Amino acid sequence: MAERPSIAIASERVQRTCALSDSVERLRYVKGARADALRRLGLTRVRDLLGHVPRRYLDFSRVTKVAFADVGAEVTVMGTVDKVELKFPRPRMQIVNLFVIDDTGVVEATFFKQPWIAEQVRKGDVVALSGKVTFAYGFKQMKAPFYEVVDGDMGYARVLPVYAVSEGISVPWMRRIVSTALSDCGDVCDFLPAGLVAERRLPALGRALREVHFPSSVAASERARRRLAYDELLCLQLTLLSRRDLELAGATAVEHEVLGPHMDALLAAMPFSLTDEQRAAADETLADMASPRVMNRLLLGDVGTGKTAVAAVALAACADTGTQAAMMAPTSVLARQYAEKIGPLLDAAGIRWRLVTGADAPEERAATEAAAVSGEATVFFGTTALLSERLEFARLSLVVIDEQHRFGVSQRAALRKKGPGADLLAMSATPIPRTLALSVYGDVDLSRIAHRPRAGAGITTKVVSPDNLDLAWGAVREAVAAGQQAYVICPLVDDEDDGAGLEDVPESVTSTSKSLRSAVSTLAQLRRSVLPGIECDLLTGKMRADEKDAAMERFRSGATQVLVATTVVEVGVDVPNATAMVVLDADRFGLATLHQLRGRVGRGDVSGTVYLSCAAKKGTPARERLAALEATSDGLRLAELDLKLRHEGEVLGYRQSGGVTLRICDLEADADLVELAHADARAIAGADPGLHGPEHRLLAHEVRDRYDIYFEELERS
Repeated sequence: MAERPSIAIASERVQRTCALSDSVERLRYVKGARADALRRLGLTRVRDLLGHVPRRYLDFSRVTKVAFADVGAEVTVMGTVDKVELKFPRPRMQIVNLFVIDDTGVVEATFFKQPWIAEQVRKGDVVALSGKVTFAYGFKQMKAPFYEVVDGDMGYARVLPVYAVSEGISVPWMRRIVSTALSDCGDVCDFLPAGLVAERRLPALGRALREVHFPSSVAASERARRRLAYDELLCLQLTLLSRRDLELAGATAVEHEVLGPHMDALLAAMPFSLTDEQRAAADETLADMASPRVMNRLLLGDVGTGKTAVAAVALAACADTGTQAAMMAPTSVLARQYAEKIGPLLDAAGIRWRLVTGADAPEERAATEAAAVSGEATVFFGTTALLSERLEFARLSLVVIDEQHRFGVSQRAALRKKGPGADLLAMSATPIPRTLALSVYGDVDLSRIAHRPRAGAGITTKVVSPDNLDLAWGAVREAVAAGQQAYVICPLVDDEDDGAGLEDVPESVTSTSKSLRSAVSTLAQLRRSVLPGIECDLLTGKMRADEKDAAMERFRSGATQVLVATTVVEVGVDVPNATAMVVLDADRFGLATLHQLRGRVGRGDVSGTVYLSCAAKKGTPARERLAALEATSDGLRLAELDLKLRHEGEVLGYRQSGGVTLRICDLEADADLVELAHADARAIAGADPGLHGPEHRLLAHEVRDRYDIYFEELERS
């Protein structure tokens, strides 16, 4: 087991000053079903509960009388229920109308497909309604407002919190439990140094916890939330820096030779000159590799910006230094494609290389292992097969990881351990806004390539309903008739797929369709009736590595005309002859994923067309989200839109794999806090690397307690 990071050693000397790390079941009222309900929300410790900040507030200090509620305004009104109506205008449609009166007038609140409201709210109840005011049929109305039956616990509260809850626990019960937690555990020691709290003009931690849950005003709640968001960002930044120190503990950097015959030969063999942005990224990478400091660099670039060329330059530096490099890709298809693209350049430069995948024959694997341990080969392209214990390197000095967010912390660390002190160049085609990059990748240096050196013929994106899919299938037939190829993308592999691997896209921006298309059934349908006589094939992540390689080779060679696939083709796959794509159930994918998928077509001399099938009606959030893809090809802009709709872990693809995500911080609204926390963390870690100073010991304890999963992954590797 690896040695614990120094930040953790410092934390162990801190005596417990509060019960934030205790189980929520130690709180009053939390037993049985309520404990289970909290667990479903991810709230297992008191810390989690107090970090579960309200999603909105009912501001009773600003209740508007019905007569003065302006049409079009977002207001809170309070009154007595005069009438409750439950209607069934058509099958499977229920409408509940509440007529609420105060001493100035009446407002009608309408709720769709929520018949239980008619049982929960009775005539004579006092209710609060919060939402947008409209006017129709002689009444002021509120469609689907937030509502709350006013009971005794509101008599003293001017601003009442509204929490996200789950089955088994109501909002009033959540308030009671949080209030209990604040009463029992709210007098916490502030782990931030007093000087930092004063410099950043932050409220004290105990006050922030009380104000975010039961604020004296809405403005006070926002000040409190920002304090907690800053804490979250600062601790994450310090965790990332500490994790980096642990990964590199005791390692000595290799000072690479970045000017040599292999480098010159590689650059001369390239069929193009590097663009200014590619050259800048290559220069930054080579400067790091030549320095006495271990490189941790992330190269960001949209689809087709030429990150591979920068990686090739870094590989050549290893050849001139007499060391080795390993380039790991998330799929065998992509690993083989890198070997096919970069391999000829390496051959021209006199650099020996090998390809390592799980499909290698035993004799081929043995030859690769011999070439690695002897130093006979310099560059190794591969998948996670590179992590095999039998594969040992003579002197590994560079690790290149493509689409690095698809690998766990332990996998990245395991590959670097094969070459202590090895430089790391991570690459990602996922467009990442600056705030997201600073917060989640705060321990690395960033290079970015923003423009494509060769844009291709371009892509047109169209959103269609399932009823109009004939337009898309017609385009596929026309492309095939013209000698071109097409992709059909499905969210599921087969009909037994439970969708566990799907992206976590909020229901509010997806269609209501529960029946998702699978690649296997779609392939059968295309062969049977939709595209008869056209050669269709299948490519999914469930196939064996050799099956995937064979399917991709058939498509690349032109033997397959239409490839039905899942998102396994999202990154790196380069078939210039592919000009059409149909994405089924497109609303079930994130914008960044859809942007990368459509980058698979239009890469040659013929423009590409992408059809996004979505069952949602025009004007709905699901269709409006996809309309953004019709309107722009700017990947960074789409990533920013995606970030507004989804969690940062969902955008990057690591939320489902157990990665820690930000609970409180809003990366768009808190952009200034991201910058401050990034700078403050580097200053603190630079002045006190182990957080051993007395002013930082509480902070060290907090960092370890919040983000222990990061250290546990490394300790297990």
